[in-house]
Amino acid sequence: MKFDHHLTDNSFFQNPHAALHILRENAPVYWSDAWGVWVLTQYEDVVATLKNEQDFVNFGRVTHLIKQLPDEIEEAKNALLFHYETGLAHTDPPIHTRLRGLLNRAFTPRMVAHWSTRIESVVDSLIDQLRQEKQFDLLESFAYPLPATIIGEMLGVPQEDVHLFQGWALAINQLFEKGGRISIQSATNAHQNLLHMRAYIADMVTQRRKNPTDDVIGNMVKIEAEGEKLTLDELVSTVVTFFVAGHDTTTNLITNGIYLLMHNRDAFEQLVEHPKLVKTAVEETLRLEPSVPRMWRIAARDVELGGHNIQSGQMVFPMLSAANRDPHHFPDPDRFLLDRKNMKHVAFGFGIHYCIGAPLARLEGEIALRKLISAFPKMQLVDTPIWTHDVAIRRLETLLLSPNL
Repeated sequence: MKFDHHLTDNSFFQNPHAALHILRENAPVYWSDAWGVWVLTQYEDVVATLKNEQDFVNFGRVTHLIKQLPDEIEEAKNALLFHYETGLAHTDPPIHTRLRGLLNRAFTPRMVAHWSTRIESVVDSLIDQLRQEKQFDLLESFAYPLPATIIGEMLGVPQEDVHLFQGWALAINQLFEKGGRISIQSATNAHQNLLHMRAYIADMVTQRRKNPTDDVIGNMVKIEAEGEKLTLDELVSTVVTFFVAGHDTTTNLITNGIYLLMHNRDAFEQLVEHPKLVKTAVEETLRLEPSVPRMWRIAARDVELGGHNIQSGQMVFPMLSAANRDPHHFPDPDRFLLDRKNMKHVAFGFGIHYCIGAPLARLEGEIALRKLISAFPKMQLVDTPIWTHDVAIRRLETLLLSPNL
C-alpha cells in the first residue's frame, strides 16, 4: 500500500502525528516516493538504526542530496559539497571520534552550567519587555532572541552581529525543509548565506589566533595551538553547526513547550503551583514535539530492516517524533503527562551522534518555561497557531499570546 498522500497533504504539517501513527501501524518501514527516503516510525527501528553506524552512516547524507542538484548551479553545488563534507555533524568514526573528543573539551557541561545566571538575566530582560504588551508573539519577542543571544555570546559573536547569524542560519536550515529533496532556490540561497557565515567565522578564528579569548571559538583555537589536529575547515563547519543548531532548535523547544501547555491547561496549572515540575515539562515537550522531528542516514550497504531491503546509497529517515509517540514504548503516548516515568525519548538523537548541545537546550528551556509561567500564570492563546511546512524542523510561524494579567 502507498501512504504518500498522508505525508504530502497540507494537514500533515499541522498534525504529522496522525499520519505517522498510520505508518507505524501499517508500514513501519516505508519507502516514500514523495520524500525519496525510507521512513521509520517504530521506536525500536529508530534506535537500532541510529546505533548502527556501520550500516547507516552520517557522512554523505547531505552530499547525497546536493549531488542531485543540476550543474547549472555548479558554483553553489560545489561550495555546499565542500561545507557538508567536514565538521562534527557530517562525519563518522574515526574522524567524528577525534572531533567529538576535541570539542567536548571546548564545550563542557561545567561551562554550560556557568551560563545559568546569564540565561536568567536575558530571560528576565525579555519578560520585562513583554509585560508592557497587551498581547505578544512569543516566537518573535522571546523565543527567537534568547537562544541566539546565548549561543552568540558563547561563541564570542558581538551582540550587534547576532542578527546576521540568525538570518544566515535560517537560510541554511531551509535547505532541508522538503525532506529528501533540495530545491534549486533553497540551494542557491543557502550557498550565499553560507559564504557570508563561513567568512565571518574564519575571520573570528584568525583574530583569536592573534588574541586568545575565553569563548567557545577561542577554546577551540587553544586546542589547535596545543598541537591537536583541528583544521580550519573543520573548525568553521562545526561553528556553523553550533549556531545553526544551537539557536533554532532551542527557539522551537520554548515555543513548542508553551504551545503544548496552552493545549494542556491542567498541566499548565500544575506548573503554576509546582514550578519544580518544569524539568518534566521540558522532557514532555521534547518527546511530543521535538524541534528536529527526524534524523537521517545513508545506507552504507544493502541492509534488511523490517522485511524490506534497504539498498546501498538510499536515504533513511528515523522519525524521532514517531518513535517518541510509539505506544509500545510510551503508554498513553499522545498525552502531556507531568508524572510520566519513562523519559527515554530520542529528541536529541541516539548513539555517537547524540546532540552535543542537549545540556544547553535543556537548561535554556527549563529557565524560559519556569520564568514565563511565573510571570504570566494566566496567559492564553490569542489565535490558532500555524506550523511551517518543513519536514526537517518542527516550527510554529507565530505564537500569539495574551498575558491576561
